[in-house]
Amino acid sequence: MASSDHPEIDSSRPHPARMWNYWIGGKDYYPIDQEVGEQIAAAFPGVGDIARHSRVCLGRMVRHLVAEEGVRQFIDIGTGLPTHDNTHEVAQRIAPECRVVYVDNDPLVLVHARALLAGRAEGRTDYIECDVRDPGRILAESARTLDFDRPIGLILFGIMGNVIDDDESQAIVRRLVEALPPGSFVAFNDGTGVLDREGREEAIRLAVEQGSSPYVARTPEEIARYFTGLELLEPGIVSTSRWRPEATPFGPPPEVDAACALARKVS
Repeated sequence: MASSDHPEIDSSRPHPARMWNYWIGGKDYYPIDQEVGEQIAAAFPGVGDIARHSRVCLGRMVRHLVAEEGVRQFIDIGTGLPTHDNTHEVAQRIAPECRVVYVDNDPLVLVHARALLAGRAEGRTDYIECDVRDPGRILAESARTLDFDRPIGLILFGIMGNVIDDDESQAIVRRLVEALPPGSFVAFNDGTGVLDREGREEAIRLAVEQGSSPYVARTPEEIARYFTGLELLEPGIVSTSRWRPEATPFGPPPEVDAACALARKVS
């Protein structure tokens, strides 16, 4: 936990986590987040679908890791505000002994940390107020809750686009993965600009102009670099809506402007 019980929250500037909460139908955002969120949605209409599909994709990956791969520990970086089916809820529903460490740098998430920490008694959840750019601290503090001799599921959903320098973002992921034991997994999801590059760029411009953090939309080919040395699980790097979706009579869901993958660390 952070040392301050009353972190300062700037309600005059939009924040990515709060706008995301607005797009997925949450209630924990300020008027500025709704205002800018609506401007972004007008310029980039697919953003709401990306947010919703990312949420359900996260649930599918966590369920697979717990039920099929036997993973019982998770580090969820850039977790955002609590909503339905948080990582610990999905994991502990299958295996109550699961342990989950949440990491985020938004003070509002800290205010809501108690909701995140309400896990099953058999397991454990914890929260670290930290930026993804400080992987050393994330790993050190996660070790208070997790056993780094056993497989860990590292979740990087919608976070690495906030690290706009390619070399820095690659180095961060590499540092995190290097610390994981063999048999661990990386669940990755981030925005692209493949379907609507113009809309995506305008959305980023609007957000930054209003005081939000910069963001870079990488191509699936650029995202593939994060998985160097890892073993991709089927179906590989795909549109976030297309990662093992639930079967329906209507065929596969439409693609969204985000890409994801799940990969195993073999050695």
